[in-house]
Amino acid sequence: MARKFEELRKKMTPEARARVDARVKHAIDEMTLEQVRRARDFTQLALAAAMETSQGEISKIEKRTDCYVSTLRSFIEGLGGELEIVARFPEGEAVKIRQFSKLEVA
Repeated sequence: MARKFEELRKKMTPEARARVDARVKHAIDEMTLEQVRRARDFTQLALAAAMETSQGEISKIEKRTDCYVSTLRSFIEGLGGELEIVARFPEGEAVKIRQFSKLEVA
């Protein structure tokens, strides 16, 4: 018989729960575009409609290793999000890059 995750979690040691929480946080912090789309419960077809493009184009975007900032912004906005580009430096400094915030999406 299947058990609820919460029941299993209660039996875990605090250290084990902390390890699981860290792995989950890491998995959420780093996702491919496809994983983000699926996590937001969008099909390629639904996102294509939001972006006013084709399902095939969504598939291509998700497979690319490089794309325009405007394409990435349109993808994220189609999912209901907002794209921010942040530069992080070894000293711990983080700078939000705003140069691309006014780009017009074709």
